[in-house]
Amino acid sequence: MIKTMKYCIALRYLCLLYILSFQSLLMAAELKVLSAGAVEPGVEIAIHQFEKSTGHHVQLQFGTGPQLKQLLAAAQEFDILIAPNALIDEQVNQGRVKAASIIYVGKVGAGIAVRKSMPMPNITTIEDLKSALLAVDRVIYNKASTGIYLEQLFIKIGVMPSIQSKVIRYDNGESVLMHLVNGSGNEIGFGAITEIKLIEPKGLQYVGSLPANVQNYTSYQAAVAPTSNPVMTDQFLQAISVSRSNGKFESVGIE
Repeated sequence: MIKTMKYCIALRYLCLLYILSFQSLLMAAELKVLSAGAVEPGVEIAIHQFEKSTGHHVQLQFGTGPQLKQLLAAAQEFDILIAPNALIDEQVNQGRVKAASIIYVGKVGAGIAVRKSMPMPNITTIEDLKSALLAVDRVIYNKASTGIYLEQLFIKIGVMPSIQSKVIRYDNGESVLMHLVNGSGNEIGFGAITEIKLIEPKGLQYVGSLPANVQNYTSYQAAVAPTSNPVMTDQFLQAISVSRSNGKFESVGIE
């Protein structure tokens, strides 16, 4: 009799656990986030906080500014868009995000990296930067917003004719940095400071940011699609705001 009672209690407990687990699964939902890769470290922390506190899941897709623009032009579905200010403004004008939902995420500066085994070049001034560019075998940067700025900078400071033949460009910052990690010879690479810091343990050295008088910052915002679940998106934006206020985005654009 006692064994039977214990069995019944255990069975009821297991059933209750099953019901609660099933209800939890029913309540959990998925939030689709499109994000620029340059703010990946801070976004990943915000996602972890959001998923832990809400039980919801985030489907995350990173891309460069141009890649995000292509996805949006192809009617890619999303709930939250984290992108450069100009792209957010464009999506507001097209009615794809709500202007009232926009929050500031952070800003990213351009940095310089070399492979771990290479000597660190001096990049303190523009003249130092020019000398470093002329001395290397290859100059690596992306085709996104950072790369577009760098190309104009190299033209402006007069080194582009001399380095044009040794320039290699990739679609995104990660490919640039992994080229450096796996490359050979005397190479120098450029990218978002946050991305360099993220990949540095794999075999990079962060040399520093561009000289202050030619530094370029890209600012990022987050915005919500009109058809998204307002409760979930508010919770996610709050997670970003909390992370930023706690210094989780402090590395964005800062040495």
